[in-house]
Amino acid sequence: MINDRVRGSRVIRTALPAEAETIAALHHRARSTYYPDGLPDDGIDWTATWRGAVERPDGQVLCVVAEGVITGIASFRTPDNGPADTVKLFQFHVAPDHWRSGIGTALHAACVEQWRADGRRTAVLDVHVDNRRAQAFYARQGWIPDPENPPAAGDHHLFLRYAVRPGE
Repeated sequence: MINDRVRGSRVIRTALPAEAETIAALHHRARSTYYPDGLPDDGIDWTATWRGAVERPDGQVLCVVAEGVITGIASFRTPDNGPADTVKLFQFHVAPDHWRSGIGTALHAACVEQWRADGRRTAVLDVHVDNRRAQAFYARQGWIPDPENPPAAGDHHLFLRYAVRPGE
């Protein structure tokens, strides 16, 4: 489990089950920005889903708290049927009113630090094709298109890969 990391006026720490509703609301605000026709109603109870992610013994949810408010979230774990040295970044969101403030970069660095501590060598994720902001962010962090998982025709996601280098 990650120890609290203080970066300026921000703390990056493990999320708590009681914060699931707040995390789900941030998730909704962030996702709403890259759907041109509005966020589709997927029928998922995102509060319950986030609570489950926080409570999973084989996963981790980190959050950034700035001035007492959760402003960033990341959820990761070994992908189903994936190799033990691979981690999947399932969700990574920063509150839109905090974009370009360094929160995403600090949160990503904390994720990489945890992956390195856990002995992970590779991280994977998928990003919505319309989310150009996230794609640019991931490219700046060193993510590349996943050569083992090219997008299929009509797929709405791009698959990216990140090499977790020891001791950087």
